Amino acid sequence: MEESNTLSKTETEPVNEQTSISFSLNGEHMMLEVDPTRRLIDILRDDLALTGTKISCGIGRCGACSVLINNQLVNACLVMAYQVDESNITTIETIDKEKGTLPIIQRAFLEEGGFQCGYCTPGMIMAVKSLIDENPNPTEDEIRQALSGNLCRCTGYGGIIRSVERVIRDLQVEV
Repeated sequence: MEESNTLSKTETEPVNEQTSISFSLNGEHMMLEVDPTRRLIDILRDDLALTGTKISCGIGRCGACSVLINNQLVNACLVMAYQVDESNITTIETIDKEKGTLPIIQRAFLEEGGFQCGYCTPGMIMAVKSLIDENPNPTEDEIRQALSGNLCRCTGYGGIIRSVERVIRDLQVEV
């Protein structure tokens, strides 16, 4: 009996299954049919044209793709589509948009020199939002820890730390 070196058709062709996911994105209900193993970053940028969230390392080391899922800071490059079903997702596009002015975090980054090329800035801002929402009066060590998952290759971190300290002061003045 001769052995066949060919695989059956079902073994050679990739399975193209779609799954329905439902989630809230920046306060808007979304329902999509997607490959369940597709990354959230690709859905945001390619399917939904939300390009504020950046792609850099693609392996969760730089934080450029940081978003909030159920108020937790995550790297969108590490999240698969099926994982966001029934979740609440917040991206950089929605930060304080209802106020109609340059939002407080972005303004602090601008005024304190917390960015240069700007590529890491959306992820940094999401990390700052997550920190401030959880702890409105963090110490410098807590700020550094909160930003430890976000890499900036341009500024060093002095301007970024000053920016966060400015946000904290400005928020205390608003109250």
